[in-house]
Amino acid sequence: MAAFVEVSGLEKTYDDGFQALKGVDLEIREGEILALLGPNGAGKTTLISALCGITTPTGGTARVGGHDIEAEYRAARSLVGLVPQEIALEPFEKVINTVRFSRGLFGKGRDDALVEKILRQLSLWDKRTNQIKELSGGMKRRVLIAKALVHEPRVLFLDEPTAGVDVELRRDMWEVVEGLRQDGVTIILTTHYIEEAEAIADRVAVIAHGEILLVEDKAALMQRMGRKSLRIDLVEPVEAVPESLSDYELWKSPDGQSLTYTYDTNAERTGIARLVRELTEAGLVIRDIQTSQSSLEEIFVGLVKEDAA
Repeated sequence: MAAFVEVSGLEKTYDDGFQALKGVDLEIREGEILALLGPNGAGKTTLISALCGITTPTGGTARVGGHDIEAEYRAARSLVGLVPQEIALEPFEKVINTVRFSRGLFGKGRDDALVEKILRQLSLWDKRTNQIKELSGGMKRRVLIAKALVHEPRVLFLDEPTAGVDVELRRDMWEVVEGLRQDGVTIILTTHYIEEAEAIADRVAVIAHGEILLVEDKAALMQRMGRKSLRIDLVEPVEAVPESLSDYELWKSPDGQSLTYTYDTNAERTGIARLVRELTEAGLVIRDIQTSQSSLEEIFVGLVKEDAA
């Protein structure tokens, strides 16, 4: 799959000397959903702002759809839609006029059918004649999404699009995103709800201190770095882990009713069979066994902690 967004050595240093981006290299494939994850201050919003033409890089290059973001600014920007973190809307304008105006800013002709389709998708059609100031915070967030979509971008940046909004908007948002993916739109998502990224992303990029730590297919990342936990429920509680089991990293629940064993899914041997046998030899009677896989959030936290160490 060809790269639609190409970033090479991108840097951003502010006047006070703070370096927000430190030689970022990143290729984003056409039609994929990339989750860009990182802690606060990692450089996520700065990178998005640079690619959207809001801030000017101080080094490196970037191209969107083959167009240089600085030398061919208008062509590059016409391909990009942005849903920003901050809600900045004209409070006295009507919803439908706000969305129509955004389309006009990109030189697109009036398309009432498309505007209606987008407003209906985002449950805004009944609010189309309301002034922005009359809307709730969640509805205003929907208007931002509509504005980002109305000029039919080929790349959509979602910068914390569901932060502080209700479950219904999140559901509507991801339905729209899935439809865009099917249409071949490239989507870059930043979110603090990492379970959302785990559910919809094709690939994951992790950024910290202005540098990309990794870019990898989500499934491959979770397979490579994920660990599984085996929870062993006991018929009778134990006061302590038997000494004969000290070679295993076993965590006892506070009530002593279960033991948890963590193992690497990629290891040649997990040690589970031997552990179960030795539990029996130690006189412990197993009532049930359950396994669980590391989540993307646990992997992300581990990566960020490792980088900070």
